[in-house]
Amino acid sequence: MPGSKRWWLPGRDERRPREARRWTRIAVAVQGPPTVFLILRRMRAPLIVLITIFAVSVLGLTLIPGQDDAGQPERMGFFDAFYFMSYTATTIGYGEIPHAFTGAQRLWVTATIYLTVIGWAYAIGSLLTLLQDRAFRQALALQRFTRTVARLREPFLLIAGYGQTGRLLGRELDALGRRLVVIDTDAERVDALDIDAYRSDVPGLAGDARNPQTMEHAGLGHPYCEGVLALTDDDEVNLAVTMTAALVRPELPVIARTVSPAVEHRMAAFGSPTVVNPFDRYGDHLRLALRAPASYQLMAWLESGPGAELPERAQPPRAGRWVLCGYGRFGRELAEDLHAEGLTVTAIDIRAEAGSDPWVVVGDGSEPHVMATADLAHAVGFVAGTDNDTTNLSLVAAARHINPGLFVATRQNRPETAPLFAAMQVDSLLVPAEVVAHEIYAQLSTPLLWRFLREMPALGDEWARTMVERLQQHCGRRLPGLWRTTLDASETPALSRWLRDGRATLGGLLRHPDDREQRLDIVALLILRDGQATLGPDDDYVLRAGDQLLLAGQPWEQRALLDTVTIDSVSRYVLYGHRVPASWIWRRLTRSDG
Repeated sequence: MPGSKRWWLPGRDERRPREARRWTRIAVAVQGPPTVFLILRRMRAPLIVLITIFAVSVLGLTLIPGQDDAGQPERMGFFDAFYFMSYTATTIGYGEIPHAFTGAQRLWVTATIYLTVIGWAYAIGSLLTLLQDRAFRQALALQRFTRTVARLREPFLLIAGYGQTGRLLGRELDALGRRLVVIDTDAERVDALDIDAYRSDVPGLAGDARNPQTMEHAGLGHPYCEGVLALTDDDEVNLAVTMTAALVRPELPVIARTVSPAVEHRMAAFGSPTVVNPFDRYGDHLRLALRAPASYQLMAWLESGPGAELPERAQPPRAGRWVLCGYGRFGRELAEDLHAEGLTVTAIDIRAEAGSDPWVVVGDGSEPHVMATADLAHAVGFVAGTDNDTTNLSLVAAARHINPGLFVATRQNRPETAPLFAAMQVDSLLVPAEVVAHEIYAQLSTPLLWRFLREMPALGDEWARTMVERLQQHCGRRLPGLWRTTLDASETPALSRWLRDGRATLGGLLRHPDDREQRLDIVALLILRDGQATLGPDDDYVLRAGDQLLLAGQPWEQRALLDTVTIDSVSRYVLYGHRVPASWIWRRLTRSDG
């Protein structure tokens, strides 16, 4: 029961977009055969020298007189001379033809042998130099990459940027069986694709995603490209990728990362891309944690993907004053969110302008007198949010020394410092790459999960607390697999008659195939019917044909449910309690078909 959504499957719908066809034609015209041209250009001089030596040698043999077997003068023809030079210069050496050579001919042949050796040495040396040439190797890699992408015959996602976010998201999407194509400016990151543990080959290209031709080589015009993810650390590059995709393939979904509200606004001018701002999302998550800790706990758990351990329920203080160190983009976003929750804020930043905001203290947060000015001793929360990990770690240590009871949040910028932040054991940690990866995963893994996450906070914290307990009771503290199924003839053929009687309940479906008195450890997170979503339905919920279910459970529970919905004999036992043979012939013989 695959739960992944395909935005556009050309294999099922041959109405290929006109823009894709046009872009593919442009791509073919622009690409051409650059490797062949590069070889001809670099080997031009050696080949001219070699051909000249052969021509002079052949001409000399035709001009120098020889003798036939009767001792009469005879000149060698051009064909015989070329044939002789061909096997002599290539060191094959059949002998002197058509007659034994005269002294003058042997003298000329001796000279030409040394000349051809020089010519071959020059040509071979040039060829070896060409093989070591960086431009030639890049041309070969580009040609190999382009051929690999062109041969893809299943939907794939184009990822621009294979940094921390790209790697995290790539592994999660690969685990769902999604195919990927990667672009990154760092050749070492692209080379790492060969040793990363992916289920399928991931073609990678070292190039600038701002260049439309690079996007073209990566398959933007490919009919099986189903979406573009702009995940680089540079907002301008992500904007260029969004712009290129919107202009060339406006029907493709685009998800872009940015930390700048201005760039987010510029991206919105190109169609309707999904923009993920990790600073903005962290502020939203913190506000949710302030109002509804259980809702935030459930959201963080589900966004982390299968295998993630249930996070601790954060309890940030709902009243009092917070101190923020770092008042850049992140600090300003967070200050607005805290103000919106009715909290007071004191910000510290050495680059802030004096008098810009009354709550801003200009200075270095690591200096004791600056901390004293911010009155950290009487604050309830502290955020170290600069773009320097060493500074953030030292700020956290200093803040805890001044006020051990603080709720401490900080920002981790580089993956290498993760062990240090883990050892620091802060109350809340912002890792921008993980925030972006988790949100995009929630959107791409299945649209039902994204719908659940968006509507779940409105149901209240108590509802979320109950849902966490249900998941923990049936599935344990590690998030099991999530999958989607639709109650129709293609995915659940064994349920057609049961769904028509109008008494089909969710609890009736989730019985064990071996013992229907036992219930499968599967939790229904959401049921979508006619566009209306029901979150956390109980076992009395009456199912109907066409319902879409988002379920959570262990793989063996998923296989048991798959038997129920696809095998008629299993479904009859689970739904009606009738034990019937599995084969049609045996059912006829035992008259148990009714």
